[in-house]
Amino acid sequence: MPLPKVFMTQKIQEAGMSILKDKVDITLWSDEGRPDPRTVKRDLPHAEGLIMTMGIPMDREFFKRAAKLRVASLYSVGYDNVDIAAATESGVMVTNTPGVLTDATADTALMLMLMAARKARENERIMREGGWTHWSPNQFVGKDLFGSVLGIVGFGEIGRAVAKRALGFGMKIIYTGRTRKPEYEEKLCAEYLPLDELLRRSDFVSLNCALTKETTGLIGERELRMMKKDAVLINTARGAVVDQRALYSACSEGWIWGAGLDVYEKEPVPMDEPLLGLENVVMMPHIGSAAVSSREGMARLAAQNLVEAIEGRIPPNLVNPDVLKRI
Repeated sequence: MPLPKVFMTQKIQEAGMSILKDKVDITLWSDEGRPDPRTVKRDLPHAEGLIMTMGIPMDREFFKRAAKLRVASLYSVGYDNVDIAAATESGVMVTNTPGVLTDATADTALMLMLMAARKARENERIMREGGWTHWSPNQFVGKDLFGSVLGIVGFGEIGRAVAKRALGFGMKIIYTGRTRKPEYEEKLCAEYLPLDELLRRSDFVSLNCALTKETTGLIGERELRMMKKDAVLINTARGAVVDQRALYSACSEGWIWGAGLDVYEKEPVPMDEPLLGLENVVMMPHIGSAAVSSREGMARLAAQNLVEAIEGRIPPNLVNPDVLKRI
């Protein structure tokens, strides 16, 4: 009996590939590069399962074309590229990989915080260009993390992991989110505040919320102007949470000290993006989960989710449980 046909955008780590061995018939659309949209379009009607390692838009037309599709296993936590309603109507289970990238993403937030605070981009450029010619009391001076106030927007697993790390730097924690979490406040010495008050009080603001209708464009001109002149904005959540045009104005005109970004409205970032020209903005190419343990964990979860669904069981990380009424 032929194995179920599964298409994969890019090869995942061996930790996941070994789980799939002898259970599904895998076709790779690409080893490392971007899959050809024409190939994806051609093969979709034959796919019973997908492992998606990048943000290919999965809209109603996508699911209509994928008539045999039973499961779309995402190699990510976020699923904002997926029309969940359309997937559910089509009887397609959508799964993700939560939990395994919490620590790596929190580490990235702290890295961006430190780099922006200590002017790492500007100072490294000066040194590489030979500008470090003498010691000066006022040269290369940045901001302290110790004793500063960190405002965390979104106090889920990643937000709380950022708080734990920040406590080690002697930072004071305030947070906001859809719901107050008193069970963590004493443990993390955290105070709950409405967003506006958090923005006014914070020396650093770390965005760790999910992308929803409510959080799309959450940080715009109004919110950036509320922040302190020497505040730093960190975004490891989703690019669309921040209005990038307003952020450029804020960083170039001195509304705030600067920013540290790992996510963007458009990815990969176009080379004409104005933020690329600002030295007070640290920018990373969406590396939040780019640590060995995290990527291996994502590979295992993506593979396990797919195998469970393909073999007729409920996968452990099902995003759209309403689909079970349709299959």
